[in-house]
Amino acid sequence: MTLDKPRQTLKSIHTAYPFPRRKLDKQSGEYIIKSGIAGGIAGCAAKTIVAPLDRVKILFQTSNPQYSKYSGSWGGFVTALRGIYSQDGSRGLFRGHSATLLRIFPYAGIKFLAYEQIRHVVIPSKEYETHLRRFASGSLAGMVSVLFTYPLEVIRVRAAFETKVDKRNTLSGICKKIYAESPRIPHPTNPNEMIALKSVPLAGLANFFRGFSATMVGMIPYAGASFLAHDTVSELLRTPAFAAKTTIPGSGGGTTNPDKPPQLKYWAELLSGGFAGFFSQTVSYPVEVIRRRMQVGGVVGDGRRLRMVEVASQILAEKGFKGFFVGLGIGYLKIVPMAATSFFAYERAKWYLGI
Repeated sequence: MTLDKPRQTLKSIHTAYPFPRRKLDKQSGEYIIKSGIAGGIAGCAAKTIVAPLDRVKILFQTSNPQYSKYSGSWGGFVTALRGIYSQDGSRGLFRGHSATLLRIFPYAGIKFLAYEQIRHVVIPSKEYETHLRRFASGSLAGMVSVLFTYPLEVIRVRAAFETKVDKRNTLSGICKKIYAESPRIPHPTNPNEMIALKSVPLAGLANFFRGFSATMVGMIPYAGASFLAHDTVSELLRTPAFAAKTTIPGSGGGTTNPDKPPQLKYWAELLSGGFAGFFSQTVSYPVEVIRRRMQVGGVVGDGRRLRMVEVASQILAEKGFKGFFVGLGIGYLKIVPMAATSFFAYERAKWYLGI
């Protein structure tokens, strides 16, 4: 009987800790790979949920000739959805989604991975934790992810912008069209047009970087505000009323992991992510409208790669100040569930991957 007790004790320990647990260094290869995978999964899950909304929002933002007349009201949004469905079926609602997934896995993976690594350097311990440092960590992470994945974003936007069904609208066909686009000004009539034509390549790889400057500028408030809001709200909600037990994966839910802060209950995590999306969308939306217009510049206007100031002037002349907020309602409808899903999936994926 006395020998059985130690065996029972060892058995209970093995049940509680089914595999060796160790605190991973955030700069270790294992942590980097796992956090990148978790981020990629989170991004794909979030984008799939809101793909139809994203398609309509891009059509509105870029003033697509077929659908711009519907912008500005919820009724127009529903009409646009019906129009897309009647013309192309359910596949039309997800046009460009394959390009989205191709881009979003590395984009989200790099963004979350970069945030973890940058935050570890900028905020090495609790006493360095400030709103400014959180904002800076998020902004830098967003800019790093854009730097590595931007051409895929241009392809994705162009795929969503197209409304005509033809063989050229395959992924490879869209890439060829973007590469071949050149300004449609055969004979410059004034010095400004001559300067514009000489200042940029007529065609080529540079076309895949339309709107890059606007995206980098917009990423500063967007990613910074997103991570700042999520971390701040999560910290406020991490109380016994809102936090679940921090259990070790595979332990049956009964063992507390002392190396991790309390995990938020699912609805609290969704709430903090949703608020992060709402806040970040609000502060960065005008720049997003500008960069969308720049990204489709090859098929809207004269085809020149316009600068941010020029695009902003066009929007102001066409629709006034409200032109910078076209599609914002749809933006909220899209970004709140997308951000909620993204942060929720990331935290849960990290948990099940043991980091």
